[in-house]
Amino acid sequence: MIAFFQRKLDKIRGSGDAAVTVPSMDGALRPNQLVEEAEPICRTEQPDMICECGGEILFSTGNQVCALSDGRERYAFDTTVSALAAGSDGALAVGLANDGIRLIGGPHDGKDLAAMLGRTLNCPVALLFDGADTLFVANGSENFSPNDWKHDLMSRGQTGSVWRIDLAAGSAERLMGDLAWPFGLGLGADGLVITESWRHRVLHRTRDGGVKTPLWDLPGYPARISPASGGGWWLAVFAPRNPLIEFILREPGFRERMIEEIDPDYWAAPSLEASTTFLQPLQGGAQVHLGVVKPWAPSQSYGLVIRLDEMFRPVASQHSRADGKRHGITSVAEVDGQLLAASKGGNLVLRLMQDRGVVQT
Repeated sequence: MIAFFQRKLDKIRGSGDAAVTVPSMDGALRPNQLVEEAEPICRTEQPDMICECGGEILFSTGNQVCALSDGRERYAFDTTVSALAAGSDGALAVGLANDGIRLIGGPHDGKDLAAMLGRTLNCPVALLFDGADTLFVANGSENFSPNDWKHDLMSRGQTGSVWRIDLAAGSAERLMGDLAWPFGLGLGADGLVITESWRHRVLHRTRDGGVKTPLWDLPGYPARISPASGGGWWLAVFAPRNPLIEFILREPGFRERMIEEIDPDYWAAPSLEASTTFLQPLQGGAQVHLGVVKPWAPSQSYGLVIRLDEMFRPVASQHSRADGKRHGITSVAEVDGQLLAASKGGNLVLRLMQDRGVVQT
């Protein structure tokens, strides 16, 4: 009852969930150009997920899983690869848009996860092994596929869920539901870490089933999260928030007409890619002055990697700003002493410097 009246009050005052303000990038999130200056190591069409499997670094692109060493295809599927996870025994779990999850190699090679769940997860956007027999799955939405993430955001979707699958017993348990696009999974000392994109936060589900929110009100939409050497986490943020989009998300009539009448590429919505046409919103003097895009301009796309400490506090960050091209960072992973990031909007896999982006205070 109190929550009901709080929501009503927020709508009247424009506070809380009804606010259209966006937290500034300051302190450890102070903008720089480190993502834009990072070393490109592979140019490919919309790389999405990076992982190490069997001593080989793999990444997903379109309907393929490729090796970073030579850029060549290792596996191909009939639909988009939406998630990857590698087990310690060499097993590879592959999430497929509208087609569930495939297991390749390891003791559970070829098992039918749809049969274990009693249904097909249409939107697996993050996978995580815990030992050889347990697989965690983040299903972004019940209503949309991974490629239709804008539709889920603009529909104010909160039908995402997190599952734990016992591969040995052939059973599945839904751990969490009603999530607003759970996009990343991590395993901490005391439970599961989940990034929730549309609510701009990181959740921590403890082993006793309790849920905490150690990081909230991020200035962007968080994507995948992965452990950092020496403790802490690397967090990819795939797009920025801005007041215009925050306002539109609170206007159902406008959103319904926009969804019905306008091509999604031209929605007033977050984007993975830097603007390339005047048909997109946020053009003109707000972004461009004397033919040059301002690095501090309002933007629908951005490139951001955040270093979190063990308490999920941001301690460093690396950016590609509004005038950059390496936007849409959907995955970041520390592998073999390298910090690798997938810029889906920039069509690049990048090697970042691990000790950069620390703001001295």
